[in-house]
Amino acid sequence: MPFPAILRRAVTATVLPAALMLAGCSGPAPASALPLRQVQDLPLPGGATRLDYQSIDPAARRLYIAHMGDGTVDVVDLGKPAVDGTAQGTASVHGVMVAPERHTLLAAAAGTNEVALIDTRTLRETGRVKSGDLPDGIAYDPAHGKAYVSNEHDHALTVIDLATGQARSPIEVGGGTGNVIYDPTSGKVFVNGQGRGELLIIDPATDAVTDRLKVDGCDGPHGLFIDGAKQLAFIACEGNAKLLVLDLRSKEITARFDTGNTPDVLAFDQGLHRLYLAAEDGTVSIFDEHDRALVPVASAKLNDHAHTVAVDQVTHRVYFPLQDINGHAVLRIMEPAK
Repeated sequence: MPFPAILRRAVTATVLPAALMLAGCSGPAPASALPLRQVQDLPLPGGATRLDYQSIDPAARRLYIAHMGDGTVDVVDLGKPAVDGTAQGTASVHGVMVAPERHTLLAAAAGTNEVALIDTRTLRETGRVKSGDLPDGIAYDPAHGKAYVSNEHDHALTVIDLATGQARSPIEVGGGTGNVIYDPTSGKVFVNGQGRGELLIIDPATDAVTDRLKVDGCDGPHGLFIDGAKQLAFIACEGNAKLLVLDLRSKEITARFDTGNTPDVLAFDQGLHRLYLAAEDGTVSIFDEHDRALVPVASAKLNDHAHTVAVDQVTHRVYFPLQDINGHAVLRIMEPAK
């Protein structure tokens, strides 16, 4: 929706100069321009192939990484840190999401259009659920014991009842979807309507779409994070390299920032109020959240294919799976520079 005149002038005066500064340092700037210190490059099993989404189990201190090119899920013990095992048989795995109290890991096996259910204690598969075309992101609602799977090339959201391990009736969304997020503050599920340029809100009690918010100026809304406490949605637009801030109270876009090419995964450090955005061209952009607004901190190329990021809320360490460092896949572990 169009900006009101007053808001448009405010954004022009305050946000756009910061966005231009961000764009200016997002190309050739070295990774040292990021306020992060490299702790370790942890070798990952398998080939130097594409990696994708990650999921952290905070209680077990485990990180699950989709090794898409190998069709496996790598498991890392964050306490050591060290590789703790590998789950096999998830062809072209995209999204992963852990349901800790159910000892279950969900893995979106896009190669077979299925979601694999994996026992986190044994790393053995316990079941499969048919998804839509190209399952991608996964959200988990512990209150209702359900998982929601976005299907990038389909028109419906897959819903899985984890109590039974079976699919429930899909949710019609009217086109392909980007990432999907469960927000524990509101108890709602949010999903990017990638084909229609909108953000959908779903009530998991009824699985009904309760609202559709237009995301004007966003070509292909894909990456998503919801700050429920501040009632803000951060949306990465993969088609036109933008990050948008959507105020969920006013339903208005309040800021736009330039990013690296094809922005993908977002991660938020709750304690530091810091947002990380990883793009397909390897650019990492960092923002700090102040007074319900984002302030650009830095943007620089970390490494080729550094398009996925996760944050440990306990240690504030940041994890970037990189598919090819001297012929090997590694997990680059970084932490905020002091």
